[in-house]
Amino acid sequence: MRLRAVSPNQYHRKSRRRSFPWLLLLTPIVLWMGVRSARLYFEQPDAILVLGGAEEREIFSAKFAKQHPNLPVWISSGAPREYAERVFTKTGVSLQRLHLDYEAVDTVTNFTSIADRLRQQNIRSVYLITSDYHMRRAQIIGEIVLGSRGINIRPIAIPSNQSEESLSKAVRDGGRALLWVTTGRTGASLAPASKGN
Repeated sequence: MRLRAVSPNQYHRKSRRRSFPWLLLLTPIVLWMGVRSARLYFEQPDAILVLGGAEEREIFSAKFAKQHPNLPVWISSGAPREYAERVFTKTGVSLQRLHLDYEAVDTVTNFTSIADRLRQQNIRSVYLITSDYHMRRAQIIGEIVLGSRGINIRPIAIPSNQSEESLSKAVRDGGRALLWVTTGRTGASLAPASKGN
C-alpha cells in the first residue's frame, strides 16, 4: 500500500471546508448571545440585590440606591434591620423601597431564599452588589439560581483589600446552586461552616 503525501496547503483547505458548516450553525447562537449581552448592558435592571456579610455593602448600596431612585432594594442577610434602616434613611432612601430578608445562611441561600419572590414581583434583571473578592462566586451562583427563574444579573463589585476567593469555593457553590435548581435543596449541610460561606 502506497501512502500519498498531502501538502500542508491541501490539509488546511480540507480542514477549513469541514469546519465551515459548524461555523454556519454556531453563527445564530453567537449573534443571539451578542444581542442579549448588548440588551442587558443598555437595559436598566428592575431592582438592586445586595448580598449581606460586610458593613460596607449596605453603605455602598444606600448610595447606589439614591442614584437609582425608582428601584426596589433587596438585601439578603445583611446587617441587623435597625442598622440597615438607619444607613438608608441617613442617605435619603425611603424605607418603603427596602426588602430585608434574613433567611439566608450562606451565599447560595442568599439567592435561593429570594429567587421566587423576585420572580413574583416580575423582576427580570437585578444589579448584584457584593464585595469584589466575593463577586466571582456570587455571579456563578446568581447566574444559575436567578437565571433558572429568568432573572439576569448585572454585577456591581465593591472594591476591597481582600484577595479573591478560591475557584474551588466558586465551583463547589455552583454545584450547590445546580442541586437547588434540580432538587430544591441547597446542600447547605454539605458546605463547611466558615466565615463568608
